[in-house]
Amino acid sequence: MSSMVTEQIRDAILSGVYPPGMQLNEKLVAESCGVSRGPVREAIQRLLQEGLLISVPHRGVFVPELTEDDLEDIYFTRDAVERAALRRIVHSDARQGLSERLLSIVESMRIAAEQEDWAEVAAQDIRFHSELVNAAGSQRLSRLFATLMAEMGLCLNQLLGVYRGRGRLIEEHEYLANLIASGDAEQLEAAIADHLQEPVETIRNAWEKARQGTVQTTITRAEQS
Repeated sequence: MSSMVTEQIRDAILSGVYPPGMQLNEKLVAESCGVSRGPVREAIQRLLQEGLLISVPHRGVFVPELTEDDLEDIYFTRDAVERAALRRIVHSDARQGLSERLLSIVESMRIAAEQEDWAEVAAQDIRFHSELVNAAGSQRLSRLFATLMAEMGLCLNQLLGVYRGRGRLIEEHEYLANLIASGDAEQLEAAIADHLQEPVETIRNAWEKARQGTVQTTITRAEQS
């Protein structure tokens, strides 16, 4: 029961039904899920561990509002996790099969991009990197990566802008998949670092423009008044 409730709350958070900054009322959540408060309490504890909820002393439990620094830290951690996975994969016999699976995902990403279905592009991107990390055969790396992906879901609207603005997104993933098959460890480390740094810079630039736009709007309103 607690697992079912966890999934319901997680979906509500990632879909925006429970928006960033919202406080979760244990009693109301239990009523909406049609369960007692026990499973809800357990679900909240799981989601606190995943980073999809935060506990504020003397105030309660909230859906977090991720900042620019949070996103940069997520990508910083992703870089460490994915490099660790690649170091194990590149010396294994499984890399050729992994490369083929990743190229199949790239093709799905290409089709979605041609249709300008950016939510699906994002889903295929996450699938690509999850497949990569899971191929390392480390439960701890996979668990950590799943948590990072869940946190990224909190900023899906900002992240979709990254996909629209990256013209070489498909080629980058295709390049990574082919490098895995080649077993070139040095090139792979450099490629994954570049691949994960670009969205950070894109997000940073987008938020800087948004801040400038807010400042300009405030000035204009002040001048009009």
